[in-house]
Amino acid sequence: MTGLFNYPKRKLRKLITQGEYEQAIELGNELESKFSQDPDFLFIMGSMFYILNDEKKTLHYLERVLEINPYDVESLSLKLRVYQYLKQDDVVIDCCRKILDVAPDNFEVRDLISELESKDSSNI
Repeated sequence: MTGLFNYPKRKLRKLITQGEYEQAIELGNELESKFSQDPDFLFIMGSMFYILNDEKKTLHYLERVLEINPYDVESLSLKLRVYQYLKQDDVVIDCCRKILDVAPDNFEVRDLISELESKDSSNI
């Protein structure tokens, strides 16, 4: 019998999708030692805490993903959004630059960095 328990990350995603955050956190905590170097698992956890508006835990998981892969575009994009909310433009610009290194045709990020850099230069 192959159930969701053979695919714990799938079960974690399903709990999050269903809004069962307490159960998802419990499962995530149980799985963390096994998947501590799995960027997919870490991103799932970070995304869940983003949904729950917990910036500190979101950034904790995203930083762990970025230690494994510094140019993970999805993680950089989510990190960018958190720091945008925290109004830390210097970190947002850094994330934008890293994203553009990997995906130079990302016009949304290109527009954002242009906007932030022009705002920054007008404040001087």
